[in-house]
Amino acid sequence: MNETNTTVEQFFDRYTAALLARDERTMGRLYAVPALILFPGNPIAVSDAAQTEQFFASSWAQYDGVDAVTKHINVMAEAAGTVWADVTWSYDRQPRERFCYQLVDSGDDHQIAVLTPMSLPSCTA
Repeated sequence: MNETNTTVEQFFDRYTAALLARDERTMGRLYAVPALILFPGNPIAVSDAAQTEQFFASSWAQYDGVDAVTKHINVMAEAAGTVWADVTWSYDRQPRERFCYQLVDSGDDHQIAVLTPMSLPSCTA
């Protein structure tokens, strides 16, 4: 595993821990300001960490009963100060969410600058 993959894996380990702890304050610190969330038909320009905290605080119900998460990370590209990662999140033994994250080097660590939802991989029997 190269240094970029290790750094990205460590970042998403922290993300996973915050998600499972339902810790919106830590989630807020994992997103850059400004950031861009590209939900289809509803792009969100994040101008304050409190926006991210409020979003996660209001969305914890969708994770009721989820106490374990696995992630499959594919580092798609990297450039000076930034990396793009395709991450599929699974719980209840099924892929449930998939996003492309653009992470930027914040000096101390990485933060999410752009989040784009992706289609889940097709499952064939």
